[in-house]
Amino acid sequence: MNILFVCRGNLCRSPMAEALLKKKYADHRLNGEIDSAGFETFHINEPPHSKAREVGKKYGLELDGKARLFAKQDFVRFDRIYVMDELSYHDVLELARTKAEKSKVDYLMNVIHPGKNQIVPDPIYSGIEDCESVYSILEEVTDKIIDQIK
Repeated sequence: MNILFVCRGNLCRSPMAEALLKKKYADHRLNGEIDSAGFETFHINEPPHSKAREVGKKYGLELDGKARLFAKQDFVRFDRIYVMDELSYHDVLELARTKAEKSKVDYLMNVIHPGKNQIVPDPIYSGIEDCESVYSILEEVTDKIIDQIK
């Protein structure tokens, strides 16, 4: 299953989720493309935020991607598109051309709290502790994704 994670800048939440799920795919010998994207043009080609890289390193993850923009072609490449917040959800849906494309989009937190449309907090402007908290959330959610795939 090919999965895309989307947050505003593609600097913290979605790159951490991408790295976590890639590691779990490898650990479980699962096949699929995992990626992340965002909507803020001023972060294109930037590496993940230093806090995200620091937290990732602590848990053995390499966050070595570059921020990119979400594109309509992502609806073709990915089976599931998980968003971190309301604005990203609406932005992704606005680019969907068909009902089938819209059906691929969901809030990431609905994996563990179905139908509640909760957001994953953005730690970009807060301390490393908040980035650690987001990592813990993403750990739980990606575990559940692996369980659902298996």
